[in-house]
Order: sequence, then structure tokens, then C-alpha cells
Amino acid sequence: MSMHTSITRRLLLAGLGGVGATAITANMPFGHAQAATPVVGFIYVGPRDDFGYNQAHAEGAAAVKKMKAVKVVEEERIPETVQVAKTMESMINLDGAGLLFPTSFGYFNPYILNEAKKYPKVRFEHAGGLWTPKDPKNAGSYFGYIFEGQYINGIIAGYASKSGKLGFVAAKPIPQVLQNINAFTLGARLVNPKATTQVIFTGDWSLPVKEAEATNSMIDQGVDVVTMHVDSPKVVVQTAAKRGAMVCGYHCSQAALAPQSYLTGAEWNWTDLYPKFVTMWMKGETIPNFYRGGFKEGLIKQSPYGPKVSAEARKHADDVKAKLTAQQYVIFKGPLKDNTGKMAVAGGSELIQTNATDEKLESMHFLVDGVLGSLPA
Repeated sequence: MSMHTSITRRLLLAGLGGVGATAITANMPFGHAQAATPVVGFIYVGPRDDFGYNQAHAEGAAAVKKMKAVKVVEEERIPETVQVAKTMESMINLDGAGLLFPTSFGYFNPYILNEAKKYPKVRFEHAGGLWTPKDPKNAGSYFGYIFEGQYINGIIAGYASKSGKLGFVAAKPIPQVLQNINAFTLGARLVNPKATTQVIFTGDWSLPVKEAEATNSMIDQGVDVVTMHVDSPKVVVQTAAKRGAMVCGYHCSQAALAPQSYLTGAEWNWTDLYPKFVTMWMKGETIPNFYRGGFKEGLIKQSPYGPKVSAEARKHADDVKAKLTAQQYVIFKGPLKDNTGKMAVAGGSELIQTNATDEKLESMHFLVDGVLGSLPA
């Protein structure tokens, strides 16, 4: 099948949706197209070359492409709407995909869960969702404790900042974003107990104008190190560098965009996990329905340190990273107050990042003391 034919047929099925898709599926064996070569599908909410979230996943898909006897199909710029359901169905029915990685947070509920019920022979793996035992067994969620990397970002930022004022451009106040904001702040306060993190929520994963405005606003207020949790850090990195501020990256390395201003970054390492999951699937082995990991499991990595990172900062960060990798270090350890003065984690309690997962960690909904900002209503 030519690339042009594949795209045309996929768009056709996407346009049919609902009844049309069901009618076509009903005439296919086993409920969907059967491909001679195992087919794996990847779906991205934005462009694959965004210097961010989508690029990190696309790098993982590229690693799968290098595997023998497997075909990879990809679709980018698919919104978190019914469109992703149509895209999943087209990959299943037209390409014969038996394993799907729809990667954006908003794809999970209801779209992936609904499709998993419709196609019990297809495996659906989602980044970041909270799979529970009541959900379809052919669905699953995986994610990395990338807040460990943001904690290292915070340590480096704490040393680099002259003002003690840090900035965080965030998309939405979901638990994974709040984990990153809080870990970054705690890392910085490990170095400078008076450090603060100004946070601005833009409201969505990709709003370049708002991201630039937020970055400029914080720098106008004296912030000299900025980090982020948006799909593409490109705008934040370039805006901060242009203003003379330093940056800590996220998702993948943005060092090439601002080589002098880039301190370090918290990166995903999907190039290890995706081939692992695909191999398990091809062998008929069971992929865990809920999978988490950090430095120890190799799901995340740290960007190389930039030229403005001191030897002292490097040693401190490396020592903490080694302890995190050995699982001998807990970031969210009580007593820990939120930025309204309430106790968020009681003394003697810990929110521990393990593969067994901590429900309180996974459902985090507070900002730690030192964060300037509030959760949107």
C-alpha cells in the first residue's frame, strides 16, 4: 500500500466514523484487518518535531521502526476529541494495527477506554492515564516519574539563579504537572530555602502566544531561571534565552535552541520502553496494565549540563540523582505544607515513587510552600 493510499483511506474512514466504521468492521475477520506483519500505531496530539512531548514519543517510535518484522504507522496533530477515536479505528481497520500508543493525556477517557471495549483483540497503551482494574484488560497506562528529573532541574536552578526567583510555565493543573512544579521547587529550596517559583497556567498543552506572554511576564518580575510543562518548550526556551534568562528543559533536549542559556533538562527515554513493550506484545507476553518508573527503570534521563552549571551544582545534582536511581531518596516527604499553609504531607508520611504506585502521589492536587500561584478553580 502506498503512503498516499494509506492516508487517503484513513481520512475516508475518519470521515465515516460511527456507523460507517462499524459497517466496514463487521465485514472484516476477527473484527479488524489482519496484517501479515505486526503493525504498531502511534498517535500524537501535536507535530512530531515539536522539541517536546510529541518529539520524545516520536523518538520512541523511531526506535521501534528499527526493529525487525514490525511495521509502524503514525498520525500527528490529532486533537483530544472524537477525532482520536476515528484515528484509532482507521489504524485498526485499514492498517491492521494490533498495538496502539495514543500518547496524549486527554485520549484516555473516554476514547481509549471505549475503543478497547470495541476491539478486545487490540492492545491499547496510553501515556499518563490512570488505568484501574475496572477498565478493559486490553488497555494499559505507562508513564515516567519525570518529576525526579524536574527535582534535579530545581537543584541546578537553585545554584544558577541570582535572584532566587524561578518561573514555571504550565499547561493544566493535572497531577503530573503539579508533581513537576512541586519537585522543581523543592529541588531549588534544597539549595536556597528562600527560593520561590512563580507558576502561570496557560490552560492548554499548546498555546504559544500565552507561553511567550507568561515567560516575559515572569522575567519582568525578576525571574532568571524558567522551566515548563507544556507540549512544546520551544517558545519558552527561545523567549527566555532572548531575554537573557536561563532555562531548564523538559520532554527532550532543547539545548540546540539556546546552547548558552540551557542548564539541563528532564527528558523522557521512550526509546528504551517502546521496543520493550513491542517485543513483549509480539512474543505474546503480558504488558503490565499499570507501569511507572523513573531514573532506576530508565524511563527518564537528564540532559547534559550546560556551560553555566558550576562544578558544585553538578556534584550536588549528580549525588541526588544517584540516590534517586538507587531508590534511596524520597522527594515528597512529610512534614510538607502547601502554599496556603495547610499540611499536604503529614510528618512521618512519604509519597514514594515506586512501580506499585502511591495513589496520593498519582492524584496530587496541591502546590508546595514556595510556589507563587494558585490552582485554577
